[in-house]
Amino acid sequence: MDQEEIQKGIQKALAALGAPDVPFVVDRPGDFAHGDYATNAALAAAKHLGKNPREVADALVGALEGKIEGVQKIEIAGPGFINFRLSRQAILKEVQKAATDEVWGQNNLYKNKTVMVEYTDPNPFKEFHIGHLMSNTIGESIARLFESSGAQVSRANYQGDLGVHVAKAIWGKQQQPDASWGEAYVYGSNQYETHKEEIDELNKTIYEKTDPAVVALYESGRAESLAHFEEVYKILGTTFAHYFFESETGPKGLAIVRAHPEVFEESEGAVVFKGENYGLHTRVFVNSKGLPTYEAKELGLVNAKKEKGSFDLSLTITANEISEYFKVVRKAAELIFPDLDGKMLARFHGFLKLTTGKMSSRKGNVITGESLLMDLKDAAKEKMQGRDLQDADTVAEQVSVGAIKYAVLKQGSGKDIVFDPEKSLSLEGDSGPYLQYAHTRAASLIKKARAAGVHDAVESVQDIEEFLKALTLDRLLIHYPAVAERAARELEPHYVTTYMTELAAAFNSWYANVRVIDGDYPSYALLLAEAVEQTLGKGLKLLGIPVPKEM
Repeated sequence: MDQEEIQKGIQKALAALGAPDVPFVVDRPGDFAHGDYATNAALAAAKHLGKNPREVADALVGALEGKIEGVQKIEIAGPGFINFRLSRQAILKEVQKAATDEVWGQNNLYKNKTVMVEYTDPNPFKEFHIGHLMSNTIGESIARLFESSGAQVSRANYQGDLGVHVAKAIWGKQQQPDASWGEAYVYGSNQYETHKEEIDELNKTIYEKTDPAVVALYESGRAESLAHFEEVYKILGTTFAHYFFESETGPKGLAIVRAHPEVFEESEGAVVFKGENYGLHTRVFVNSKGLPTYEAKELGLVNAKKEKGSFDLSLTITANEISEYFKVVRKAAELIFPDLDGKMLARFHGFLKLTTGKMSSRKGNVITGESLLMDLKDAAKEKMQGRDLQDADTVAEQVSVGAIKYAVLKQGSGKDIVFDPEKSLSLEGDSGPYLQYAHTRAASLIKKARAAGVHDAVESVQDIEEFLKALTLDRLLIHYPAVAERAARELEPHYVTTYMTELAAAFNSWYANVRVIDGDYPSYALLLAEAVEQTLGKGLKLLGIPVPKEM
């Protein structure tokens, strides 16, 4: 029993009333006292039909009563909202599925669709900064939402391995051979205005590969940076299928721009795209020196992605500050590649701020993404002192990743985030570790109950009637599939984060008030704990948050 069956029943009833195409919503009511589902269908149809909402609601209830399997009661509330209360037998069936069915919670929203998700995009020779953490967190979760909805997903990573930032890093390394590449970049960046001509000339040398010593330093630094990034990806739980580099996309993009004079035009020695013709703004794709700009390189990236195979959707996760830039590139790409029209999507994220405000990798006081991870890991280990853990180091790392990912995913994409390291590690609620701890608590309870001989073979509702009267945890649990589907449809993981926090809180409250091993209804209590443990595990996986075996 799920809300899809209620939606189908309402659609059929609306068609019979003469309002077949009226959009409406079926959702969970704010209070379970009102039922398990609610709809605004009568209000929506009333305007279309020119009738009183209450009159339409009466007609809908009359058409639906006794027609939807699993629905025990249908009531009208307020000016025309309709509430549906499920039978306890229907809820029991869903709890049993949640506890035992591996695909429970998945859907077919993107079945047979091929999707490429590009995210993280750190630049070699620079630090893995906090913006990369945000992009990785959002991109990985959305990739998993696509996969959970039936899509074939390939993860892509686009990295700038050429440009002035590389020249700054190599120049810095030449001046300070013992510095790390991140430190060398910061030094070179701080010295750029003083040594601009020298660094710009070095940039040309790197691009043209005319100095063997510089080429060797470049290749060494590039390889070292990329290998280090792989270590970070492993901690974050991401494995990329495709890696794209500006050194490859630049020439491709330049050739594409040159081949399409009908899309681009000359302007003061440069080649531009007149975005104003499409409600956008003009951007330079080839500069006056004949070199491809970031925009042209992005066109080359689009072409490189197409060469990997056809896709139904290409999604890019990137920062808010380049949203207008992305729109221009997308429009130019759609004119050149008509088959991509409507297939290129983007999700933009804000900044993650600490007490120092907005952070820049051009400043020496930057807090990098990996330093934040390590600081949180150390703080987590300190909090866990005295606990009997088999692998405290691994658990601390998993907790630190969960803390950051939760903070990024708990609100809608596009918003800035103020990150509080202390609160992020709290086990008291509204944090990644809170969800992780609820899962390990459920797993521990199940293990103890099974060891004590409790089994989860509940035969019927009648066996547990008294226990069910005041129970709401199972009524909350059954909404997980709808939440996951909504998150996938809107590409917004925060719906899952919010639901998971609510479910963890409900489980913890239930855990504090119900005896499982020696209680009156141990079988259903165990079944419910298994369903919660499975659902929390699935939700954490969708968010890309590690699931510790112990905490």
